[in-house]
Amino acid sequence: MPAPRAVIEALDRRFERTVAELVELARIPGVSAPGFDPKEVERSAQKVAELLADAGLERVEVLHQGDAHPYVVGEWLGAGPDAPTATFYAHHDVQPPGRLDRWQTPAFEPTLRADGRLYGRGVVDDKAGVLLHLAAMQAWLATTSALPINVKFLVEGEEEIGSLHLAEFLRAHRERLDGDVVVLSDTQNLATGLPSLTTSLRGLVAVDVSVRALDHPLHSGMWGGPVPDAATTLAQVLARLVDAAGGIAVPGLLDDVPELDAEERARLAGLPYDEARFRADSGMVAGARFAGAAGRSIYERLWHQPALAVTALEGMPLATAANQLMAEAHARVGVRLAPGQDAGRVRDLLVEFIERDPPQGVSVTARVVASVPGWKTRSVGPAFEAARRALRAGFGRDAVTIGCGASIPFVGPFSEVLGGVPSLLLGLEDPPCNAHGENESLDLDDFRKAARASAHLLAELGNRSRRDAC
Repeated sequence: MPAPRAVIEALDRRFERTVAELVELARIPGVSAPGFDPKEVERSAQKVAELLADAGLERVEVLHQGDAHPYVVGEWLGAGPDAPTATFYAHHDVQPPGRLDRWQTPAFEPTLRADGRLYGRGVVDDKAGVLLHLAAMQAWLATTSALPINVKFLVEGEEEIGSLHLAEFLRAHRERLDGDVVVLSDTQNLATGLPSLTTSLRGLVAVDVSVRALDHPLHSGMWGGPVPDAATTLAQVLARLVDAAGGIAVPGLLDDVPELDAEERARLAGLPYDEARFRADSGMVAGARFAGAAGRSIYERLWHQPALAVTALEGMPLATAANQLMAEAHARVGVRLAPGQDAGRVRDLLVEFIERDPPQGVSVTARVVASVPGWKTRSVGPAFEAARRALRAGFGRDAVTIGCGASIPFVGPFSEVLGGVPSLLLGLEDPPCNAHGENESLDLDDFRKAARASAHLLAELGNRSRRDAC
């Protein structure tokens, strides 16, 4: 059964206030990355705690785990021991704003534009993931003075820097966070207005490459020719990582990529895909060709095949360039792993290949900065069926099952620490949202629909006893 009409009407009546609360939260520049003021992340956590309490949750606290940025927890357990318990997860920390001159409106002054989208850092990733569920819970409590299920809420403060302490935090607070199903709101929908259940994530191996050719820069005219330079040799090292089509050329790296079965391929083939829209959303320049594994669909390449990219280059800025041979140069190489690949194996292969046979015998070293496996689940069972019904009721159309090309390191450990319970990944990002980039945005119509879907999810999960709800 979906949520009562009175609950949805209460949610809609208060929706403008929910948007205002999102704006207030997104004004706080809670960047968790090193070099930014940690007091702002603390302030963000305090604001989240205030929002949880205002929504009607109980035992709301800001908790710390070692030197981690703060977590916020709250709960409502009035449904009783026989009712299912859902553990909701979101994060309140945000990415750095990036290039401030590329923002059309200030990054930390959320702005509603004529296209119906709210622009600002963190509005979709992931502060809307906090507010959409609180809006649903508040509507239930205001209307019926109760929730259909027990609820536990965890809002993390360091997701954007890898959730380094989350597994430790979950173990320390296992009893307080234990539930029958986990609802994680940090993924995306396949398209604006199209609700999506994410059932796979790629893993990530990231390596910092350093090339040192000289002990000091040299005049390029006086020494260039016989003397190698770091930037050119770094380019040589990076170039041999991929083939002419942009596919991965590291020997053996693709050997353990799992093949999709017939059912998975059929599901991918049934998803809507518009090449022109895809190109426009990604910002590909005219004439650019798709890279990666030939003969495989775009969705398979995005979600179920590994991909390699150079995500940082460091040498001499153009603004301060001189006619010099650079002494050293650096890059970061990231490999997104197919779900099921061995992260340790890929890490070792990548490091060995980068350091093997350095051009002109210069010094080439590779330092691992991330090594996280992917994740995959089957979307079967009562919890997933409840989610599909809720999404249908909230968005007015059937949900699709998708993968995600990104990596969310905590999903696997989260489920494992809580005993392998079902994990429902229900996102709010969409292709135009530009999460992590400048002009990040949230479609407010989808925000309202997602909040309605959350209200319906509480009802759908509450239609069964704890024993058979998930």
